[in-house]
Parts: sequence; C-alpha cells; structure tokens
Amino acid sequence: MHNIKEGTTVVTGGAGLIGSATIWGINNQNLDNVWVVDWVEENSPKQRNLASLKYQRFLDAKVFRELVRKNSSEVSEVKTVIHLGACSSTTETNEDYLHDNNFLYTKDVCEWALENNSRFVYASSAATYGDGTMGMDDKEEYIEKFTPLNLYGWSKHKFDLLAKEQGWFDKITGLKYFNVYGPNEEHKENMRSVVSKAYQQIVKTSKMSLFKSHRKEYGDGEQKRDFLYVKDAVQMTLWLVQNDQANGLFNLGNGQARTWLDLGKSIFSALKLKDNIEFVDMPSILRDKYQYFTEAKIEKIKEHGYNYNLFSLEDAVQDYVNNYLVPDLRLGA
Repeated sequence: MHNIKEGTTVVTGGAGLIGSATIWGINNQNLDNVWVVDWVEENSPKQRNLASLKYQRFLDAKVFRELVRKNSSEVSEVKTVIHLGACSSTTETNEDYLHDNNFLYTKDVCEWALENNSRFVYASSAATYGDGTMGMDDKEEYIEKFTPLNLYGWSKHKFDLLAKEQGWFDKITGLKYFNVYGPNEEHKENMRSVVSKAYQQIVKTSKMSLFKSHRKEYGDGEQKRDFLYVKDAVQMTLWLVQNDQANGLFNLGNGQARTWLDLGKSIFSALKLKDNIEFVDMPSILRDKYQYFTEAKIEKIKEHGYNYNLFSLEDAVQDYVNNYLVPDLRLGA
C-alpha cells in the first residue's frame, strides 16, 4: 500500500469540488502534509472551500507546472500527486486551451511523477464514453472505441490514449468520475449539479425545472445518470491513491443509474415539500451532445478489494441539502 503519510501530497484543482473534498478526506486521516495547487481569486467561492481545511502550502497552477517542468528540487518532497485540476466545462469551445490545460498539463505532471517515483492518480472523465452506445467499461483494452461528444471529453480521452500507448497504466491510475455532486461546488456556477441549482430555485419559486426529453424512448425527466455523492467519490479516490496495486483506469460512480425525476423528488423530500417539477426545452446547442443514460460499471474497483457501502441517492441528497445547502456550510466547517 502507498503511504500518504510519507512526503507531501499535491492535490491539483485542490480548491474545486472533488479537490477540496479530497483534502477534507486527507484531513480526516489526521494528515495535513498537503500542497493545494489551483487558481483562486480573493474572496471567491473557491477560497471559501479551503477555509476550514488544513494544508501546508498553496501554489498557483502555473507555478507548480513550471516547477515540475524544471524538475525543481522544490518539489522533491512530493511523493503523491492527485491531479484533479482541469477545465471541466462541457461547453468550452477553445480547443487549444483545453489541449494545453487538460492534456499537456496532465502529461507534464505525469512524466515528472514517473521520473521521480511519485504516485500519480489523475482525473479522467465519464465524458470520454460519449453517448454510451459503445458501453462504459473501464478496461483499458476498450478505450480506442469511445467517441466523446464534446471537446472537454476529448481532452481527457487523449490523455487516456497516450497513457495506454506509453504503457503508463502499469504505474498510474486514471479516475473516470461520473456525475459527482455535493458540498463545495458553488464556485462552478452554471456547471453546478442540479441539486445545488434546484435548491436555489425551490427556495425562490417553490418549484424546480428539468429538461424535456427530445428522444422518444425517454419520457420527460426519465433520462438517467449515475449520480455519485462527493463523499463517496473521495473515499474511492483515496482508496485508489493508497492502493498502489490498483493501476489503470477505474470508473467512479454509484453503479446504479437513476432518473432526473428521482433526483428532483429527493430534493423536495429532503426539504419536506410537495413535488413541483416543470419541464423546459433543452437548449438546441446541447441536444446533439446530451447523454441520455450513464451508468458506471464498478466491478473493476470491487475486484481490487473496494467494498465500502455507497450513499443511496435519497440519503446523499438528504445529507447535502440539510447539512450543507440549508445552513450554507462547506466540508470541514
């Protein structure tokens, strides 16, 4: 097993949703030997994510990248890299930016980690699976057949393909996160989860909106997603970080697809309110790139020994709404 007590752990994207939650998870192991790598404006929601967390140093993402590129002695104490930093917008259209920020940055850090014998675990994405017609299997031998639906998905897929081509999956671990939601996502604005958006909408209007279906085989609100609560995402992530025999690609999801209607009803239930859900047209820009069904096959991580219980959708929404959204708290507060 890889011991994160030894040396320093770097969490890139450390002020983001999964990143700050991962630091919270490390703190829960009574550890604070963490460097946060991110880009944070003063008095921003991201800064608030870090307010209650314990870490030793904050580094701007560009600064860390330069230290890694130079193989600086300043990063010689880093023994673990959890690389979660990326532009995660599925509507981003600047391909050059995504290529540099998501693909080349990951390549730079991975090559440094391999050269310096540091554990490297990085965020891939379920967006690499595209529309799901080719399945959502996390076995590396299948990855060439997938066609992502957006440039973000491609930026992640390209690194997975490179890692396979270079033989890196014998030593590194890629995490294909499905629909992660939970506390510490307020900075994501329009990319926040439906739980966060709907809570604000319900507080203001006593109702919430979901997209209509534009495919005959799915009723309105019957589109399905694999919703993964961020606390489960953290537990799975850190388990893989510390299990250095678990290399290659791993799906991180709940393993059970649920409908948007299930999610909406869970929010009203958590607030002890009667359901009031309206359906609105999906923007035309999204219609051809919309995933109607995602469900993680999580047999692989279980076969490696992961056997923790996961939150049900209802329990997760209850925890998120009543312990974080209603009192306006972040993890660790």
